[in-house]
Amino acid sequence: MRAARPVRPVFLPAVRPCRTASRSGEDARMAPFTTRLLTLTTGTEETVIDLTAACEDFLRSTAEARDGLLNVFTPHATTGIALIETGAGSDHDLLTALHTLLPADDRWQHRHGTPGHGRDHVLPALVPPHATLPVLGGRLELGMWQSVCLVESRGSN
Repeated sequence: MRAARPVRPVFLPAVRPCRTASRSGEDARMAPFTTRLLTLTTGTEETVIDLTAACEDFLRSTAEARDGLLNVFTPHATTGIALIETGAGSDHDLLTALHTLLPADDRWQHRHGTPGHGRDHVLPALVPPHATLPVLGGRLELGMWQSVCLVESRGSN
């Protein structure tokens, strides 16, 4: 069994450019971007981790009631970012669907690691490693049941 390892989603709010005025009344510069690195340990089983609260906390401290976009990215080769309902079984359903679409067997050309590991490297083609989300008034604008989630398929390896 493999030890837990960190996964690093990066949050970049691309808040609508707002110019700051100089003392002479001219536009001086664009407002800067802000980045926060979040380190997660996913454990030893495949999982779906809800990042919505972390996204909201980040926006509360940086967005200042502005409109824009929040970019969420995970640089790990076997993870993805999904917008999905959590807590009602949909997270488990997603993992089950991924098992159906990407069986953990010996059909994969990518063969380092345990048998079936190649499926984990195909995951980001189906569940991309990024999401760009609307921010209105400094708040994440999601549908009623949508959550921002990290999907890790490699837990059993």
